[in-house]
Amino acid sequence: MTDVTLEKAPAAPAQQHVQKASQQPPQKPSRQTSLGYVPVQHSTLKNADIIPMSLRSVHFVMPGGVDDPAAPSGGNAYDRRVSLDLPGFGWQVHKHAVAGEWPRPGAEGRDELARTLREFTDGTVVLLDGLVACGVPEIVVPEAERLRLAVLVHLPLGDETGLDPLSAAELDAKERAVLRAVPAVVATSDWAVRRLVSHHGLAPDRVHVAAPGADIAPLASGTDGVSRLLCVAAVTPRKGQHRLVEALATVRDLPWSCVCVGGLGQDPEYVGQLRSLIRKYGLEHRLELAGPQAGAQLDASYAAADLMVLTSYAETYGMAVTEALARGIPVLATDVGGLPEAVGRAPDGGVPGILVPPEDPAALAAELRGWFNEADVRRRLKAAARGRRAALDGWATTARSLAGVLGRLPNEPRRAA
Repeated sequence: MTDVTLEKAPAAPAQQHVQKASQQPPQKPSRQTSLGYVPVQHSTLKNADIIPMSLRSVHFVMPGGVDDPAAPSGGNAYDRRVSLDLPGFGWQVHKHAVAGEWPRPGAEGRDELARTLREFTDGTVVLLDGLVACGVPEIVVPEAERLRLAVLVHLPLGDETGLDPLSAAELDAKERAVLRAVPAVVATSDWAVRRLVSHHGLAPDRVHVAAPGADIAPLASGTDGVSRLLCVAAVTPRKGQHRLVEALATVRDLPWSCVCVGGLGQDPEYVGQLRSLIRKYGLEHRLELAGPQAGAQLDASYAAADLMVLTSYAETYGMAVTEALARGIPVLATDVGGLPEAVGRAPDGGVPGILVPPEDPAALAAELRGWFNEADVRRRLKAAARGRRAALDGWATTARSLAGVLGRLPNEPRRAA
C-alpha cells in the first residue's frame, strides 16, 4: 500500500507580518515562498472559488496500478489529476493505491483493502474508485456505517465488453449493493448519472457528475490535413479496434495511415486476434499498434494527427476525445454512452465530430470516405473542433465539482439502504 500525501505548509502567525519602524530594517524577500495550499494545476480558472488556506482531508482509495505508465487508462489519469487539483478547493488528498486484480481481487487484495478501510477513524471522508469498491460489497458496505464514503464510478462494472452473462450479472448486483450503501456516487458524465440512477434505482440527489477536464494544448499541425488517423485507447474488446480495422479494410484505396496508441497488456488474446485481422487484410504497413504512450511521445502522436477515431462499445465519457479536441483535432466515433457529451458543440453550434451507429463498420467506412473526398466536410469539422477547443472546461472545474460532493457528505455515516 502506498500513501502519498499532498502536504500543507504550516501557517505563519499573523504578527510576523507586522514590523515597527524602530525594529530591524526590512529583509529582502526570500526566493522561496511557503504556500498554505497546493495551487490548482490549471492556468485559467473561470469563476474560481477562493482557495482556502486550511484543508480538510480526504483519503482516496484507488487501484494499485494507478501510476503505472505501462497500463494507462482514462480512470487512472482522472484519479491522478483530481488528486493534484483538489487541494485548490479545500481538500488535502491522501492516496492509497491498493494492489489487486480489480474488480475481482485475490485474497491479498481483499485483505489490503479491508485493512486500509479498517484503519480509518470513524467519520473519515473516503473517496473510493469504483473499480476497487464496487466488486466487494462485503468489505465496503459495513464500513459505510462508520465512514463518510463516496464512490467514483468510471464505468459500471457490468458494462465491460466480453463478460459472460453470469459474470456481468454478478458484478452488476455487487455494484448495486455498494452504490446503494454510500451517501454519494460520482459519475463522469450526465449520461452516466442517468444510467446509474435508472439501472441501480439510486436516489437522483445522491448521484453527481464531475466530468473530466481537458488541458488546452497547441493546435495539432497534422500530417497533410486528411490522411493521418489516430486512435488513443487501450487495446481491449470494449474499445472495439477490430471494428476500426474492418472499416479501414474497405477503404484501402484511400491514402490513409493509422496509429493505435494504447496499452497492449490488458487482454493479450484480443491483441493477438487484432494482429491476425490486420495481417488478414494486408494492413501491416499502414496500421500500427504503437503500445502505450505518455508525455512528449503522446503529444507528438496527437500533433501529427488529422482525425481522431474511436470505435468503442461503451464509454461513460471519452477523455481521448477531449484530448484531441483540445488540440483542434476533429473526431469520428461511435455514438455510445457519454461520447456525444465529450464531442459536444462549439459555441456557434458547430459539431466537431461525426458519430456513427455502433456495430456498423460500413457506416464508419462511409464517413471515412466522406472525410477524404469532401473538402467542405473537413473544413467544417476543423472549424468546429477549434471552437470546441476554446470552450472546453479545465480540470479545475472537475475538482470543484468533486470538492462540492465531498463537502456535502453528511456528518453522520449513512446506513445501508
